[in-house]
Amino acid sequence: MQFRNGVFIVTEDDHCPLYNVREELKINDGILFLPAAKPTCLTLAKDLIEIALADSSYEKYSQGKTKKAKYECGGCKGLIRFEYKKDKEFATVQMKLLAATERREKILGIRHFAGLLRSVSMFKVLSDDDLLDLATLLELTDFPWQFPITLKGNPGDRLFILLSGRAEVIDEQGVVFAELDKGEVFGEMSLLSGERVTTTIMASEPCQVAVMSQKNFKHVLNRFPALQVFFYKLLVSRITKMNEQRASELASGMVGQISDISIVELCQMVNSSQKTGRLNLELKDLRGMILFNEGELVHVEYNGLTGKDAFYEVIGLNNGRFNFTQGLTRKEQKFDVLGGFMGIIMEGMKRLDDKS
Repeated sequence: MQFRNGVFIVTEDDHCPLYNVREELKINDGILFLPAAKPTCLTLAKDLIEIALADSSYEKYSQGKTKKAKYECGGCKGLIRFEYKKDKEFATVQMKLLAATERREKILGIRHFAGLLRSVSMFKVLSDDDLLDLATLLELTDFPWQFPITLKGNPGDRLFILLSGRAEVIDEQGVVFAELDKGEVFGEMSLLSGERVTTTIMASEPCQVAVMSQKNFKHVLNRFPALQVFFYKLLVSRITKMNEQRASELASGMVGQISDISIVELCQMVNSSQKTGRLNLELKDLRGMILFNEGELVHVEYNGLTGKDAFYEVIGLNNGRFNFTQGLTRKEQKFDVLGGFMGIIMEGMKRLDDKS
């Protein structure tokens, strides 16, 4: 069986769970190479095999121009489009040497990038090979002095790791209320919750920042369990700090609109302050309630569902009213805990993301 060689580049990504725009797909002497550090999609592999076996040319000459063939893969919930880039070999010795030099420079660049990542505490648990794989999933970006790294209200679809320099967290009036140093990680709250960026972060001096897409972030969490633990602890720390200032509001009860504060945030506030009580929800003709015992989830009811299934439905609500009242009945105080709070929250976020 004769496979034709070829290099293809992804030109469009529409909710593909694995691959990104600009990543390359290669067929070389009957071997398929997909982007480094990524799992292999069998649907895409099948499509590429069929392309490599077909009689049709990767390039067509029409009206004085060479047009490259375009393809797409849409066998799952997502879609990517890709086009032919080049064959594997070059015609002249000079071009072969140039290609080899470019490959060496790319490898050296990735190794340098991996060296920068090694200085960040969260990556010290990774092996050298894992760190090189991780470096291929990150993009190194330079931000000049007083350039915004994130802007409040922007989509929360990227993770940022400050590798050098300093940055400032500023409010809408331009007042600095926090400073970020080398090794700081930000953007993970929006990535996990799916909400928009809540603060503006400005480079207070020239910065080098490693940027990771939402898709690659999910892949990293699955690929490196040690990093999953790190982000779990970071999320807990962030939530605790954020909710300490709000916890006092729960003492006298709390009422409001779900559109102003999400169900996830409300539950995190109750959990971090270790309150006992019920969070009542009203949405048109539907009613729901979430019961907490010392901050832990013990019972949920909504739209005919109970337990975790009800909770996973409730956290998707984006309008309606809520009120929190303290205290449970003796019977309710004997309910068993539904499970680890942060584990349930993260599973709920994952399910919401899969639905969207």
